[in-house]
Amino acid sequence: MSSSEGAPESWISSFCSLMGHEFFAEVSEDFIEDDFNLTGLQSQVPRYKEALEMILDVEPEDDEEEEEEEEDDDDEILGDERPVEYRRAGERRHARVASDLSDIESSAELLYGLIHQRYITSRPGIQQMLEKYEMQHFGVCPRVNCNGCKVLPVGRSDTPGQETVKLFCPGCMDIYTPPNSRFHSVDGAFFGTTFGCLFFMTFPDLDIGPRLDASLASAVSRNASQPNRSPPPQVPFESPTPDDQPLEINGVRTSNFCPGLGRGKIYDSKIYGFKVSEASRVGPRMRWLRMKPRDMYELDETDIHEKMAARQGPGEFQPPGDKDGDMEMNPEQTQEMAIANRKKAPMRRRRREAGDPTPSDRMSVQGAEIG
Repeated sequence: MSSSEGAPESWISSFCSLMGHEFFAEVSEDFIEDDFNLTGLQSQVPRYKEALEMILDVEPEDDEEEEEEEEDDDDEILGDERPVEYRRAGERRHARVASDLSDIESSAELLYGLIHQRYITSRPGIQQMLEKYEMQHFGVCPRVNCNGCKVLPVGRSDTPGQETVKLFCPGCMDIYTPPNSRFHSVDGAFFGTTFGCLFFMTFPDLDIGPRLDASLASAVSRNASQPNRSPPPQVPFESPTPDDQPLEINGVRTSNFCPGLGRGKIYDSKIYGFKVSEASRVGPRMRWLRMKPRDMYELDETDIHEKMAARQGPGEFQPPGDKDGDMEMNPEQTQEMAIANRKKAPMRRRRREAGDPTPSDRMSVQGAEIG
């Protein structure tokens, strides 16, 4: 393959252009050439050196040329008296090289995936993924109540070979399997478990709200303007950020906190128009996964911490998990507490063997000796 300028295409570009690799970002060669970014990968990838040379398009060392020169010298010496095994050595070597190339290719794909996991958490890598996210390269959420919220590729494990790549929706905080089957063979470890959360923490001003509201509103107005048609019933619109709610909670904009969840965004299962009872065996289950608090102050960790500190009084606040904090105690009290908490070791009974006398026999023998 060659580019428009006539120069050969790099291995990274050809790998990312393959079908099913649309989620991948093109890792810069400067990032790969930095040994610090590849720390610990040598033990995870077989034939690490050859795979790294293939990714960077580095030509291997000329070992084969040296072997061919040695064979030419031997040919001049031996002439036509070469044994059959010697003549077939070159054919075996070429077959071995073909098998080695396939092994190196698979190792290069594994190595690039692990490098990609680290690259997309760096500044240039996450910026590149932002461009793909805004251009909707990763698709939208399949859930109806999310109204076309953009999704992000994530992994559920950082270890290769565990699970395939998933799609994370920030509108409902859920993950989905990609609808296209060509992504079902992509390893989820190539994206990792850190990228999804770090992405939205890095870009808190991203508008992750519904994308289809504008188109639906225009369609409703267009249908209402047509004659001989009654306007559809208007659904009351609820603002994601009420006036009495803060604009930001824990570093996240309130309007971006699960816009696809909460009241009016939970599916109610019905049969012939009647709601199914929650006590029914076939009723709605796991509904709490779609719930969202009405008061966003319930999620403000700073406010909760301050209220707990004010309730306990100044100088008396202690975190719930910190039971063994630094406290001023007298040495005598400390020693008494240590003695009280100390447990006596249980007395172990010695096993009596067949030839050992019983305690009553020992007492009778000792009495006879004294008497």
